Amino acid sequence: MTDPNQPHPPPPTAPIPEGIAPPALPPTEGTGFAGAADPVPPAPAAAGPMPPATPERTSPERTSPAPGFDSRGRVRGTKVSGLWVGLIGTALFLILLVIFIAQNSHRVSLHFFGWHGQFSLALTILLSAVIGVLLVAIPGTARIVQLRRALRQNGPRAG
Repeated sequence: MTDPNQPHPPPPTAPIPEGIAPPALPPTEGTGFAGAADPVPPAPAAAGPMPPATPERTSPERTSPAPGFDSRGRVRGTKVSGLWVGLIGTALFLILLVIFIAQNSHRVSLHFFGWHGQFSLALTILLSAVIGVLLVAIPGTARIVQLRRALRQNGPRAG
């Protein structure tokens, strides 16, 4: 018979291969604060040597990341996080735009096909940029609509 006041040697352990999680520890109770362990109760006497414990192997197909994480262990992006990043980027762009307008507020003379006038340099450059974006966006939008229509007509038929 073993003496309950004697310390018990730790159970034999086998090295855990990489990629396999160690077995979960039992919950602690009655400690009053997290992290403290209750004294280990004496183990019943075994009738011979016990084989070493081997961790249960799981196939990679069955393992899935914890909720909220991707397969690399990083936090998954959400629509709200994408919106937040977009808002921050837009705010930074607007700050740069205000600085640009403030530094280029002097008036310049413009001449275009016989028409002439005095305008702010910053507003003239911004107007030119907006017109350039529209010249690219309008044909691009028309092409996207055309491709979607062709896909809808030639795609698999819904039952």
